[in-house]
Amino acid sequence: MRLLDRYLLRELLVPLGYCLGGFLVFYIAFDLIFQINRFLDAHLLFWDIVEYYVVTLPELLVEQVLPVSLLLALLYATTNHSRYNELTAMRAAGVGLWRLAVPYFAVGAIFGLAVFLIGEFWLPSADDRAKFILERRQIQPGQREQATKLDFYNDATRSEWHLGRFNRLTSEILDLKLATVLSNGSIRELQARRALYRDHHWLLYDVLTWIQLPSQSYPRTGQSNAVETLTVPETPAWFQSELKFNTLRAADAAKGPVFSIREILDYLRLHPQTDAHKKAILLTQLQGRLAAPFTCLAVVLIALPFGARAGRHNVFVGVASSIFICFGYFILQRISFGLGVGGYLPPILAAWLPNIVCGGAGLVLLARVR
Repeated sequence: MRLLDRYLLRELLVPLGYCLGGFLVFYIAFDLIFQINRFLDAHLLFWDIVEYYVVTLPELLVEQVLPVSLLLALLYATTNHSRYNELTAMRAAGVGLWRLAVPYFAVGAIFGLAVFLIGEFWLPSADDRAKFILERRQIQPGQREQATKLDFYNDATRSEWHLGRFNRLTSEILDLKLATVLSNGSIRELQARRALYRDHHWLLYDVLTWIQLPSQSYPRTGQSNAVETLTVPETPAWFQSELKFNTLRAADAAKGPVFSIREILDYLRLHPQTDAHKKAILLTQLQGRLAAPFTCLAVVLIALPFGARAGRHNVFVGVASSIFICFGYFILQRISFGLGVGGYLPPILAAWLPNIVCGGAGLVLLARVR
């Protein structure tokens, strides 16, 4: 690494560290003011609260803190360099603006990688872990894994499932009722006291089965078996994805990516006949997760021309510029993402539009820098 790169990195990383630390401290302080009654009602201990913020802070980092801190630190550092004519001296020595920007793009790439890894491996389970922390002092062990009175319908198999109780940890079902429309139009209904998933099929206990023909008003007399094997596409993973995705509201999906890439692809694989509205939501979420890491690179592109302008500028000009850029970016992001979730924009355009606009504007402004 050249001496110039080390110098530029040092001048960037110092304000970047202050920005990251400041944003996190302010967020925790203000959030704690509003959440303290909730924590007290949940009988949380001090270390429970610390664990809660450790679990929930990565979401704030991905969505706001990392790109905003990078933008603010870049504008501060480059404006400071420009104020003392350091950039002019570097360029006069034959170092081009793009070469000067290499350390900044390296930091943006590292931040983008962090955004991807956090969004893919940390955030998908963060909400469940946060809920567990809030409920750990009030709910008895084993109750949290139990989901009761669940209804699911699979368009692909034309099957309607009614689960009296579903254990998300062991995949055990109690009081199962299953109705399936067969190819000849008849309806096969099944009741089981208990069901366990083993070796790619369900083991049903105390089973009662009957079939209702299209010409009949009432089902035929059924048969009863102590144990029966059922092989169907609906697996515990299918039920888990249904539980997670069915609770997603369009208003929440419009705020930004919620699920990981793997979760979305698995859901689409398990639900090949997803309706158009839900598919638009999922594909917009997918593209949003893919576009999120590139936000940090777009931030570098838009920050360079604002901070590298010739002449002496007050460092607070960079701070003010970052505020306006952030507001404009996040407003455009919310609007385009909402249009994608609503089906008014193609998912790929809805998710990538803020980065395209931000990066494109940065390239145009960089071309005009003298």
